[in-house]
Amino acid sequence: MPWYSRKQTNKKNTLTALSINARQKTLIRFSPGNKKEKMNNRNTLLFVIAALIVLTAAFAPASINPVYRFPAYGSIEMDEFQEIDNRIQEKIDDLNIPGASLMIVEGDKIVHSHGFCNSGTDGVIPTPQTPFFIGSMTKSFTAMAVMQLAEEGRIELDAPVQQYLPWFTLADPQASSSITIRDLLNQTSGISQLPGMIGLANFDTSPNSTEQQARALSTLETTHSGEKQFEYSNVNFNLLGLVIENASGKTYAQYIQENIYAPLEMWNSYTDKSSARQNGLVTGHMMWFGFPVAVPDLSVPEGSLASGQLIASAEDIGHYIIAQINGGVYNGRNVVSAKSVSEMHQPAADISVSGLGVGHYGMGWFVREIENDTLIFHHGEVPDYFSYMALLPGHDRGFVLLFNTNQQMYNYAMWDLGETVARQLTGETPQPDNWWTLPWLLRALLLLPVIQITVILTFIKKINHWKVNPSIRPTKTKLWIIYICLPALLDLFYIAAAGVILFSGMFGFIMLFMGDISSILFVCGGISLVWLIGRIWLVGGLSARGVA
Repeated sequence: MPWYSRKQTNKKNTLTALSINARQKTLIRFSPGNKKEKMNNRNTLLFVIAALIVLTAAFAPASINPVYRFPAYGSIEMDEFQEIDNRIQEKIDDLNIPGASLMIVEGDKIVHSHGFCNSGTDGVIPTPQTPFFIGSMTKSFTAMAVMQLAEEGRIELDAPVQQYLPWFTLADPQASSSITIRDLLNQTSGISQLPGMIGLANFDTSPNSTEQQARALSTLETTHSGEKQFEYSNVNFNLLGLVIENASGKTYAQYIQENIYAPLEMWNSYTDKSSARQNGLVTGHMMWFGFPVAVPDLSVPEGSLASGQLIASAEDIGHYIIAQINGGVYNGRNVVSAKSVSEMHQPAADISVSGLGVGHYGMGWFVREIENDTLIFHHGEVPDYFSYMALLPGHDRGFVLLFNTNQQMYNYAMWDLGETVARQLTGETPQPDNWWTLPWLLRALLLLPVIQITVILTFIKKINHWKVNPSIRPTKTKLWIIYICLPALLDLFYIAAAGVILFSGMFGFIMLFMGDISSILFVCGGISLVWLIGRIWLVGGLSARGVA
């Protein structure tokens, strides 16, 4: 998801917590029966909640263990970065993240490296050479490859995509013919975000899977007809991967290995998971309710290689960052020209939310101003890894932070941590945050089906009391309004939410990036569907006997 939605998502997290509390109060308020029964019901519910909190706390991370350090690179003392290391370790423990790797560059040298693991576990600490999936940080590599080929005259940035992919078309032939290579680089092609997200759940392993997915766009409508507006989409960079293959005569993987990895001495970087696993790929984890679940055999969407599936170590990304902040030069070797690097970093496309400008997009890089510098950055997310890379040209610094876990809500917390590190490297004082609550909010979702079942059992018990004590039975109007119509609204919400996930075309993506939340919605939706029918049947049975 685009970076600028982070603030909105923070509000959504807060609203979600408030919504959960409101529903709990509503369910208690409308529990039927006399005062004694209400007290018993509340005690039962409080007992269940307390039990879940105790069980969750048992698995929560321990507080502080000594932080492992790697030897320093360069001449700068490690103590200068102690505060950054401590903050990252604190967040890793708060969020229950298995591990991370940090690399900081200054000038043409790597000046600091640090590996982290959760202090509450005996997990393996990544080394600077440990490979991670880097997600959409891949886009800047694809952009560099395009600029290399443009310098050689093999690609013209303002030429139409159809010059290199003659078969490429969208639903609108005119729009298709007007999309240029520059539009793909700047994310202004008019291709929506949705097909790129769906593609992340396409595990076709055939050699031409990227082209097959691109050809399937022939019925896709553009979102900004006749306008060059920013919309982030993996499809743009998957198409660029095909353009690179056409212009170079090599596969995308071969080109990256020979023209970027090799000259930058990125010896622990890979273009396929099997090779990376043979050479120490750190195990990825999917977060389920705030707990990391190892998924070493998770499939890779190979058709999305050029937009988000490259693999690299923190040390290797350090080499890449050195080239980015030194005009394309690494270790005395020009990988790409200074002019091309500058063009990639230029804020070409405005990014706005509700008419408010929140930054820009260059070519495979986001660009925006922070208090003490210009922040040029990109994050990356796959279901089991997260990454954040930033350049701080005013301070001649850059860094990369790699994590071996992810979840759609978690990526905002890790993103925020990445930006905090960037600000610290410019001299800003880090501000406190409340991300430590995120795992607990996700675990609180486990209460939803528990509450549902508690309410169901309470209502069934109430029905039995009404049968025995006709004098306490509500009127027919009250019965249907309070015990049928109002609860049905919540039931319909759960049913609708589960239905959207199942039938929106996003099922695969949502299960990969929000499997825990989706599963709870499915459980709650199923319970709601059964209970909606069951409740009507029970109340209808009372009415049929003339009870109401």
